[in-house]
Amino acid sequence: MSRTAAPLSRGARYAVLAAAFGALLFDGFELGLMPLASLSVSQSLLGPAYTATLGGDWFAHFTAALMFGAALGGIFLGALGDRIGRTRAMGVSILFYSIFAGLGAWVQTQEQMLVLRFVIGLGVGGVWPNAVALVAEVWPEKARPVVAGLMGAAIYTGILLLSQVAQLRSVTPDAWRWLFQLAAASATLGLATLFFLPESPAWLASRAGAATAVKNPAVPLRELFRPPLLRITLVGILPGSMPLIGAWAASKWMIPWADKIGGAVQANYKALTQGWWAFGAILGSLAGAQIAALLGRRLSYFLISIGSLALTVAMLQWTAPLRPTFFPIVFAQGFVATLFFGWLPLYLPELFPTHVRATGSGISYNVGRFVTAGGVLAAGAVFTALGGRYPAVGAAAACIYGLGIIAIWFAPETSRQPLTN
Repeated sequence: MSRTAAPLSRGARYAVLAAAFGALLFDGFELGLMPLASLSVSQSLLGPAYTATLGGDWFAHFTAALMFGAALGGIFLGALGDRIGRTRAMGVSILFYSIFAGLGAWVQTQEQMLVLRFVIGLGVGGVWPNAVALVAEVWPEKARPVVAGLMGAAIYTGILLLSQVAQLRSVTPDAWRWLFQLAAASATLGLATLFFLPESPAWLASRAGAATAVKNPAVPLRELFRPPLLRITLVGILPGSMPLIGAWAASKWMIPWADKIGGAVQANYKALTQGWWAFGAILGSLAGAQIAALLGRRLSYFLISIGSLALTVAMLQWTAPLRPTFFPIVFAQGFVATLFFGWLPLYLPELFPTHVRATGSGISYNVGRFVTAGGVLAAGAVFTALGGRYPAVGAAAACIYGLGIIAIWFAPETSRQPLTN
């Protein structure tokens, strides 16, 4: 039986929101780093052996390694948040992606970078469920659509920040290591979170009333995969997976595509492309939770899936880098396809009780990354088979959004239901 804990003060709630926003912002910085730098890294490390097709194949491998790491990190570091606390697990996750990103500045081979991308992924995946669970638990119900939107927008603010930095200093085969050194700066936030950020009162109350769970760290994972929570876990995985698979298997191909075509004319064209997309993504993720609150969880997801499918195909088939229509469509696709990422921080915590909330949210959000990693590798093989045609492979992968149109009707409608204890 859980005990009642006093809510955090207003100042403490804002400190939690700022720390979680910063953690996800730097998370986004990491997610956007290799789409921006991958071809330059490969050209530098492969030297004369580099070809455009080989560069695209390595991009797929770097992405898959990050996704595998993020999937494992989201599950196990999410479970850690239910065991030792949201703030401590979030701090550990930030340190993971910060320290190992910084080590990327000293790699000498593609294989070394591949290993680092996997380890960085552990932290990238671990941040999301702990940040989302922490913010959902410390802010009142009426504020949750707003703060959920901020959590979604934080990742894309990081990607936008990265694009602006890359416009100030170009990422080229001769100058890319500085970007990885810069990515290590977020370790200061990790240390501050670990030692100074207040913990969720709801989690503290839950742990006080469940002392036996402390002795058995496997309990959250076991409980989620047996009745009565098994069905909720499986249902949560469906809407959590589709947006991730679509984003990484389809729309992320636009950056190396823009680099290949536009980079020959304008050195920072890939950074401009990422900036237009990220600006749309920030607005979309802010709006996603509001749309879910207005239309309901299932109808909003259904409509977002339709729009994401249409705009991703439009971006990859109806326009191209350097055309006047390219940046507007990139912006629109970024807006619509990332409505999901304001929707998810609102919806996933609603499915699970407090004592397994971070674990359940982490599994729902990150299991899709296993599929994403496999999908990206498959897309990389298709990319090679199609002779390095970015639009063809991206448009084929965009069909994943069509599955979301069907999958959402198997998920429960949680509108106007408070968080469970």
